Amino acid sequence: MAHINRRFIDKHWMVFILRGLMAAGFGLFTLFGSMADFEVMISVIAIFLLLMGIVDSVSALYASVKKHGWINSVIDALIDIAAALALLFFARQDIVVGLVIIGVYTIVSGLIDIFHGFLSTVDPTDRFIRVLAGVLGCIMGVVIFNAGEFEITTFVRFFGAYVLIVGVTSLIYGVHNRSQDAEDRVARSQAAKKLAKVAAKKKIVKNTAKSKKNTTKKKK
Repeated sequence: MAHINRRFIDKHWMVFILRGLMAAGFGLFTLFGSMADFEVMISVIAIFLLLMGIVDSVSALYASVKKHGWINSVIDALIDIAAALALLFFARQDIVVGLVIIGVYTIVSGLIDIFHGFLSTVDPTDRFIRVLAGVLGCIMGVVIFNAGEFEITTFVRFFGAYVLIVGVTSLIYGVHNRSQDAEDRVARSQAAKKLAKVAAKKKIVKNTAKSKKNTTKKKK
């Protein structure tokens, strides 16, 4: 079994799998679903972002107990919740404001992914996944900003495409870290069994030597 550096394993892999499933489902719904009403679209997007924010908040709470990586989840949660509230309170009746909020959210999320990739991620595969998602987010955000001349549903589909990308990359990231964590557990178990066998052999040798010593003393 290949050696795995435990520093490379993100213990929050389950959060990324959950976020990935949510994002991929929402992305597919946005891309292939039919919603002609702008206000309904904004409400659906806001609810989705609130759910993502809740997941990140729970992750941050868990991470704060473990004292590892909680700040990343806090940042993600704040961005998701802030964007959701902004959409609900300021963009339901204004297409331009909605376009700006979604565009800004997409670019900021992309920049945060790039930040996490370079500064918070050690494993090369994980770093590539997060940076790739971040770069695509920045590109898609710029596209959304320039989508004002299209129909209402078009720029929402651009956002759905970005969310789908986030979902797929999050799933890959989560599955990759899950497999590493599983392999690490197996390695730990095998190492523990090996140490137990060595300790048992040493105990047997020690008891044998002690028994021989006692036998010699009795003969004398």
